[in-house]
Amino acid sequence: MSEPTIRIRSGGKDTGDIPMSTVKAALKVLNSDRDPNTTEMFTEKETGEETYQTVAAGQLRAFIERVERLEEEKATIAEDIREIFQELKGTGFDVKAVRTIIKLRKKDQAERQEEEAILDLYMAALGMA
Repeated sequence: MSEPTIRIRSGGKDTGDIPMSTVKAALKVLNSDRDPNTTEMFTEKETGEETYQTVAAGQLRAFIERVERLEEEKATIAEDIREIFQELKGTGFDVKAVRTIIKLRKKDQAERQEEEAILDLYMAALGMA
């Protein structure tokens, strides 16, 4: 024979079946002079309540896990790029020159021309032109 249960409904919410022994234990705690620093008898999950802090912790964990996944992908991509540069070097290309070309290709023509003009000016000022 199963233990008797109680169900509380209020405002469209329902506690579900609660064993009478749990209700009695809760009443005993509520009726006693207890230290406010003691832990609650029921967890937030058991009562159906979640604090903002709990929700924020879950959200924070999700953000961190997303960043960690992206960091793993970034490491994989970085390793792939290293392998490509090793292939470049193995076939006789100058890796430093290729890296410079890649940096230059990221810039638009006007930006490249401005940098080249400044570089030429500085080199001329130092007598290197």
